[in-house]
Amino acid sequence: MTSPETPELDRLLTTAAAAADPAGGFGWLDEHGQRTPGKVPETWVVARMTHVFGLAAAWGRPGAAELAEHGRQALVGMLRDDEHGGWWSDAHRTGPKQAYVHAFVVLAGATLTRVGLPGGPELLADALQVWDEHFWDDDAGAAVEEWDAAWTTCSDYRGANANMHGVEAQLAAADALASRGDDARAAQLRDRSRRITERLVGEARDRDWRLPEHYDPAWTALPEFNRDAPADPFRPYGVTVGHQFEWARLIAHLGTVVDLEPWLLDASTQLYRVAVQRGGAPDGQPGFVYTLDWADRPVVTARMHWVMAEALAAAAVLGAVTGEAGYRADHEHWSNLVELLVLDTRTGNWHHELTPEGQVGHTTWTGQPDAYHVAQALLLPRLPVTSSVAESVVRAAGVNPAR
Repeated sequence: MTSPETPELDRLLTTAAAAADPAGGFGWLDEHGQRTPGKVPETWVVARMTHVFGLAAAWGRPGAAELAEHGRQALVGMLRDDEHGGWWSDAHRTGPKQAYVHAFVVLAGATLTRVGLPGGPELLADALQVWDEHFWDDDAGAAVEEWDAAWTTCSDYRGANANMHGVEAQLAAADALASRGDDARAAQLRDRSRRITERLVGEARDRDWRLPEHYDPAWTALPEFNRDAPADPFRPYGVTVGHQFEWARLIAHLGTVVDLEPWLLDASTQLYRVAVQRGGAPDGQPGFVYTLDWADRPVVTARMHWVMAEALAAAAVLGAVTGEAGYRADHEHWSNLVELLVLDTRTGNWHHELTPEGQVGHTTWTGQPDAYHVAQALLLPRLPVTSSVAESVVRAAGVNPAR
């Protein structure tokens, strides 16, 4: 068995393990790598951590399977709404039912299933049933965004962010189900991912590769949405540079299992190119800004850790797919920048937000709660390119536990 773990990934996972809350799930780590007192586990964090530790269990990291099970228990227990179905946003068990949150529950279930951990298939089946019944809109070829707790009223808002992670989750679920012999269901989920990608990336193509994030119920873009709240962590105004990189990578993953039209294959390199050219140091400071306006001017100039992580991940995947040296050069350059500015040597995680001058910022994020983006950025350069990270990890490990 070949392990893709590196010293950097080891330090990250060691810190991430400290997020395990004895009361259930994973808490919110502060800038010292300690759980924040009084802050209850959030479902998207728990699902992402479960995914990450599920991956680590596949290559035999000590304690990873137990941590993945710790996350799964929270997802099937305190975070699940047993009355109405689906998942709460956090352990307070209030608020709406969100596609973004449910996409990560699907991802967690898919990863646990693909790497052969107990309870994975049941969690995946439950999460996909909720996704199918409440979020997937087959007429639109995309997912709706949000329901009230009892699933009686659907929000008018439609979002690219939740759908982007829906693509990721559905591709992972398809790999998990295909590994268990359900090729028909896998093909359906991959086709859904293609339809979402064609819709949203097609919008970007029509706007010179500026990808709108916000839409009305008819899927008409709302370019001025949240102009008065530009630093929103999930629905910021304008063009989100990190999502350009993320879509570029997801298209490459999708292309390993679905025959894509030539324009969509080209879109992968175009989205990457404009993210680099428009989002990289437009204010003269190193790194990528969070958002741009529709004339490519910086809006939120904070440097978010996940944007750099997705830039590195996209460079690794596109470099492997195309063989072009420019992607490898980008990856090396940005890796050096991480070492200089982004890496927190005390915790092994990355500073989640920096000012343009390189100081720790708090405009959008506090603490270091998320290991998902960084773990994948560290893993993908060491893995074969497939349609999901779990599939790539399993193949690199040389086993097929789901069979």
